[in-house]
Amino acid sequence: MISEKVKKVKAEHPAIRIGKNGLTEGLVNEIKRQLKEHEVVKVKIGIKEQDRRELAKKVAESVNARLVEVRGYTFILMRNDSH
Repeated sequence: MISEKVKKVKAEHPAIRIGKNGLTEGLVNEIKRQLKEHEVVKVKIGIKEQDRRELAKKVAESVNARLVEVRGYTFILMRNDSH
């Protein structure tokens, strides 16, 4: 069940970290790859970003995923299955 996957990912360390270089093409590709493999990915924002929710939305749009949750500097993305 999808909600079980979200619960599992919440308990884990972030799989992806957005660093000082911001949202690079390589990072977008890695998030896409992990979403394809795992369906749910936890991402950590490692820079001081004023509007973390907006950055999370931007990442979700870039990788065609659904933003499940933003908590502090961490957010969870779920793969969109509307291919």
